[in-house]
Amino acid sequence: MTVVLRLEKVSLSYGERVVLSEVSLVMGKGDFAYLTGRTGAGKTSLLRSLYGDLRPTSGAIYVGDTRVDTLSPKELPFLRRKLGIVFQDFQLLPYRTVFENVALTLEVTGWRDRRKVRERVMDTLMRVGLSARKDAYPHELSGGEQQRTCIARALVGAPLLLLADEPTGNLDPEVGAQILVLFHQIARWGTAVLLATHNPQHLRDMPAPTYLCQDGKLVQLPSVSPA
Repeated sequence: MTVVLRLEKVSLSYGERVVLSEVSLVMGKGDFAYLTGRTGAGKTSLLRSLYGDLRPTSGAIYVGDTRVDTLSPKELPFLRRKLGIVFQDFQLLPYRTVFENVALTLEVTGWRDRRKVRERVMDTLMRVGLSARKDAYPHELSGGEQQRTCIARALVGAPLLLLADEPTGNLDPEVGAQILVLFHQIARWGTAVLLATHNPQHLRDMPAPTYLCQDGKLVQLPSVSPA
């Protein structure tokens, strides 16, 4: 197995409050896993530690061959070339088109060949079902289309790992289910996906390895049969 994410006895704290204590996790290329638990249990904190926004109090975090927890602020942009991140809030630039929002990821990481940028962006938009909407602005998109744009933006740089924090939280159930299908498809394409959710319907509709944040621990739940 090609390991893309490894946590070794990672502890996270805010001041004296321990959020997670000595949690471990391994994900390989193309793996899909859910991260669940009540609000405040540590899901978002754990994701933040993976992209270098929150430094653990102890333990080690690796994304590919990069040790995350020892990186300096100047080194974080190089880590984030290996990661894609999707949030609940869409955070699209309002005066850029779908194409331009997605292309920005490549431009800020040093892509200069316009032809190659266009080819990569259009291929990614096709994969997420948005090639026909490439010239639309965010205010012209439905919620589902905005989230697909965010997914394309996270995916266009060919990351090892895609992190998603409650990505269906602002969508109605039908659209949210379609977005969930897309995340599972992305894993089948070879990008590992760690998706944080508090929605039990997701776990029933599309079962996958599930890790529960509870009482400072990370516990793998038993497998669930499809509903």
